[in-house]
Amino acid sequence: MQIFAELRRRNVFRVAVAYLVSAWLIIQVVETVFPPFGFGDAAIRAVVVMLGIGLLPVLVISWVFELTPEGLKLEKDVDRAESVTWRTGRKLDRAIVAVLVLAVAYFAIDKFVFDPARDAEQLQNARQAARSEAIIASVGNRSIAVLPFVDLSPASDQSYFSEGIAEELLNLLATIPEVRVTSRSSAFALKGKGLSVPEIAEQLRVSYVLDGSVRKAGDQVRISAQLIDAQSDTQLWARNFDRTLQNIFQIQDEIAGDVVNQIKGTLNIASPAQRQTDPVAYALFLQAREQRRLGTVDSYDRAIELYQSVLEIDPNYPPAWDEMASAYQSQAVTGLRPATEGFRLAREAALAAIDADPSYAQAYGTLAFMSQYYDADLAAATRYLQRALELAPGDSALIGSAGMLLQNMGRAQEGLGPIEYKVDLDPLSAAWQYTLGIAYISAGRFEDAVRAFETTIGLSPDFSLAHYNLGIAHMLAGRPAEAATILLEEPREDWRLAGLAMAYFERDRHKPGNAQESTASDLALAELLEKYSGNMTYNIGYVYAYRDDADDAFEWLELAVEVGDAGLGEILSQPLFENIHDDPRWLPFLRKLGRSPDQLSGIELSVTLPE
Repeated sequence: MQIFAELRRRNVFRVAVAYLVSAWLIIQVVETVFPPFGFGDAAIRAVVVMLGIGLLPVLVISWVFELTPEGLKLEKDVDRAESVTWRTGRKLDRAIVAVLVLAVAYFAIDKFVFDPARDAEQLQNARQAARSEAIIASVGNRSIAVLPFVDLSPASDQSYFSEGIAEELLNLLATIPEVRVTSRSSAFALKGKGLSVPEIAEQLRVSYVLDGSVRKAGDQVRISAQLIDAQSDTQLWARNFDRTLQNIFQIQDEIAGDVVNQIKGTLNIASPAQRQTDPVAYALFLQAREQRRLGTVDSYDRAIELYQSVLEIDPNYPPAWDEMASAYQSQAVTGLRPATEGFRLAREAALAAIDADPSYAQAYGTLAFMSQYYDADLAAATRYLQRALELAPGDSALIGSAGMLLQNMGRAQEGLGPIEYKVDLDPLSAAWQYTLGIAYISAGRFEDAVRAFETTIGLSPDFSLAHYNLGIAHMLAGRPAEAATILLEEPREDWRLAGLAMAYFERDRHKPGNAQESTASDLALAELLEKYSGNMTYNIGYVYAYRDDADDAFEWLELAVEVGDAGLGEILSQPLFENIHDDPRWLPFLRKLGRSPDQLSGIELSVTLPE
């Protein structure tokens, strides 16, 4: 009992309590702060170990020493009559109470601020993991990634051909329902990353990897291909083909057939056969597709010239007609060709593809896009897309497009599933991560949208409008100041000004004294109107709507109708119009667009996600 009393007198118990409470608080803060700065579990464990080790020395010091007005002294050298341990004890009590108050405050902030965000992220990760596991389980270990084939041609100028061959093999294997094939954008995104086959397989969640090389010199083609079991990193099959260009389709069919034989297990899976054309036309087609994907003014024109050359050789080759339609559409959407002309030419080309082959699903998807965004005819868009899905029910791009159409019909939640499905099959596609972010905004899941746009920027730092939409997601989540900072990083000035006009308005709307002043929002909007009113009519409409200016919002929406602004196609999925939804002019305006609830009620789009 004497030892116990002495421990109390020397405040050893109080020091222990103060140390343990402080250590607990430090550990909680470290667990929250370290991960965002890249410190993992090892760093957190090191802090916990150091704090644990530190307890004993602290207790020894509190026993051996006493804190006096003159400083720290050995306890044995302090006269009991002059001891101030009772005063130190009170200070320790107050310190303990202060730390406990901080701990309670931290607990409250963690519970009501950090926890919801963590829970949302964990829920989203769990959903994505569950979806991915379901997709993977449905095909067992019959999953494959086709990597871009290496160009070994003498002049190293045939990458369009070598990568085109790999893509055609990918598309060929993707027609087999029993096999899960990683989409091109994800598989090709790993080009030049220096990853091993097991690392590639882990990122793409596949069991097999097909890669190879192509050497083309004149009419002679040498293709080498190998199939690798990713789990054991062993080669299962390899072949070399030395043929002429005339045999190119036979080579691809043989490779696809051999791959199927290697991975089908006990299933009876038929080997696919691809659509054929003249070999010279085929080489031109691959070159045209590469040009179209460059997305520049000159490359679109060059792609169209090459597609036309293909069709002069084989006027009944549907892929060339359909991809030429996509090039015309891209020119129309980006302002490189007048919208009326661009969409007219695109429609003619897509219809020519269907005339050549009424079962060519992708052409119906192209017509669905035009009907949705240019013709503002959702009923026609639905019919085209439904037909495309009937012809190619497992085409993940068409499934994702169906999700976008459902959202633009005002069925935001229903449209999420197909888009998430596409992203699960194409996780490294910046374009589909971006589309997923837009879908989450439409569904009111703003934190999920933030993560999707951050992923987009991580995959493609210069992705068009990713910073704009990331800023909008933060703004809608209640963080306008952070949104404004992000919006300043958006390279496109027109969209940057539109976003800042809203973010500044939200940030400053409750500040006193701004009612009669020209605010930052007003200045951004004035610059937007001065520079870009001709091609941002729809966007200016929702800027005014968000700023609670219904009269100007409807004025600009009417102007958007007059100029045929394609943005009107997403009006039902755009939450920035929410402030004018109760305005008596809203429903009549939707009816003018063919998008009122009664007009859409009879439109049915059935999307079945593959098991």
